[in-house]
Amino acid sequence: MTANALLHALVPLVDDLARDLAEGERYRRLLEAVRTLVPCDATALLRLDGEWLVPLAVDGLSSDTLGRRFKVDEHPRFQLLLQSDGPTRFPAGSRLPDPYDGLVEGMEGEQLEVHDCLGCVLRVGERPWGLLTLDAMEAERFSAQDLDALQTFASLAAATVSVADRLQLLASRASDEHQRAEIYRAAAGETAPRPLLGHSAVIRRLLDEVRTVGASDLTVLVTGETGVGKELVAQALHAASPRATRPLVSINCAALPEALVESELFGHVKGAFSGAVGDRRGKFELADGGTLLLDEVGELPLAVQAKLLRVLQSGQLQRLGSDREHHVDVRLIAATNRDLAEEVRKGRFRADLYHRLSVYPLRVPPLRERGRDVLLLSGAFLDENRSRLGLRNLRLAAEAQAALLAYDWPGNVRELEHLISRSALKALSRQTPRPAILTLTVADLGLEEGEAGSPASARENPAAARARVPAQPLKQAVEGYQRRLIVAALRRHGDNWSAAARELGVDRANLARLAARLGLKSAAAEP
Repeated sequence: MTANALLHALVPLVDDLARDLAEGERYRRLLEAVRTLVPCDATALLRLDGEWLVPLAVDGLSSDTLGRRFKVDEHPRFQLLLQSDGPTRFPAGSRLPDPYDGLVEGMEGEQLEVHDCLGCVLRVGERPWGLLTLDAMEAERFSAQDLDALQTFASLAAATVSVADRLQLLASRASDEHQRAEIYRAAAGETAPRPLLGHSAVIRRLLDEVRTVGASDLTVLVTGETGVGKELVAQALHAASPRATRPLVSINCAALPEALVESELFGHVKGAFSGAVGDRRGKFELADGGTLLLDEVGELPLAVQAKLLRVLQSGQLQRLGSDREHHVDVRLIAATNRDLAEEVRKGRFRADLYHRLSVYPLRVPPLRERGRDVLLLSGAFLDENRSRLGLRNLRLAAEAQAALLAYDWPGNVRELEHLISRSALKALSRQTPRPAILTLTVADLGLEEGEAGSPASARENPAAARARVPAQPLKQAVEGYQRRLIVAALRRHGDNWSAAARELGVDRANLARLAARLGLKSAAAEP
């Protein structure tokens, strides 16, 4: 090997270190350079990933080699290379099996007993990063001079893979920061999180519990009907914790296709599935040091529940498509409108996961149990709409206040919020000229029995409304009311489930699940 030949092989690699190249192209050039320096029939670059060696680039080996994974302790040649300080040559007479037998291009299916092998470990810092291997079909192809050349080449090869690693790390961090920025932008877009408003005894008890458990790291299971404000409780728990300066990351388990849930939670590596064009961190890693809210946790598939349980037990996770483990420090809050204990009994939710999640259960009371909190919340929503509509004031007539107190609120706080917004907009559109002060009446609210399914006339006071409710078990009464309300909404919208869901202030998928649970699939279509 002459000095000119060595320079001819090394100079392009030095030039490549300063160039912005795709990872695959950088590795291809590396193998091209080593074959120029040490002529051979096949070469490969393998990265050490735990107890496995993963091919990143090959030249002269069959294409399917890139899809293979070599377990180090099953391949003694690889073990020796990783333990050596410099290049190692395996002569033709070596009795150690060759990992590439049958993989050399043009020799598929043949057991290659006579060829020459050379390889060396690549180190980044003091740790082995992987291997560079060279194979020749002829015995005695490699010489002592080739060993020296490979020793010289190894340092530059290590610099090449180190640069590729740093670029990949920067790209991963950029993607990570982009995801975090989206989280922070979403939080900033809400200005400040809404406080948990209420003076009722049940809300005061809830706020006391939030302050108590918020300061701990206990896992909290927030339960309650749709629309009661479970996400606000999660925000309050995070704000009361030592993690308040770290991100609160939320994921709606019901809104994700089953095939993507695992990737969204735990992340994935490049090539893990079709469309995985790069490494991506999941919500657990994004929430590292902070809080993760699993909303609608009862919708998680059983297979994902098992993996979630493992993360909760050990704090270790694996990205989809990777064997490498990542440690995360996350405080978990789960929220659901389902009765998870009942789901466990029916085999739809793992008992061990349920007990892990419900270390500290918090029930958010429905709006109908909160008495005059309805008017307190109405005031907050009225003021939001006043500002949005450019009014000097937006208020409720006395009869409208009585109607709100008498209504049963199947959609809870979310329904109240939507009702106030809708009523204000409709009432304003009927006013000519445009008023500075707008008063919402009973008619504007549209809560009359028959139109919205209220169990009491909008003009009745709360005591009269309660007196008209027939004596029956609470669960039966609630389900009967929900059934009538859904059927009425579907009829008004010609069995359009999306439109009915919007009116009722719930997600379409949640409405469909509730209807199925109430046996309404056929009833909803009846004339």
